[in-house]
Amino acid sequence: MAEGEPTQEELLEQLQAEFEKLKVADVIVQTVLTVSSLGYRSLGKEARDLDQARLAIDALRALVPVLQGAVAEDVSRDLEQMVSNMQIAYAKAASDDSVR
Repeated sequence: MAEGEPTQEELLEQLQAEFEKLKVADVIVQTVLTVSSLGYRSLGKEARDLDQARLAIDALRALVPVLQGAVAEDVSRDLEQMVSNMQIAYAKAASDDSVR
């Protein structure tokens, strides 16, 4: 081990300290952001998968309301807008596919 590098025990202690700061709301927000990214990717022309996009929307519609009161109002509002935008994008993608 190089001089000045933290030991495995020190790294474990740092990780534990960070984990203790983590809140459930933080994990849910990160999950919402990850699911939305995957959902939007599923709506793209290159990787279109409307079943996966629909699943993402359904998951977001379940998770976002749970965060109300647990995150700042503006964050909650932004997440709700994100779900609405994804629903609109889904409708457009589904319409584009049905025209082909």
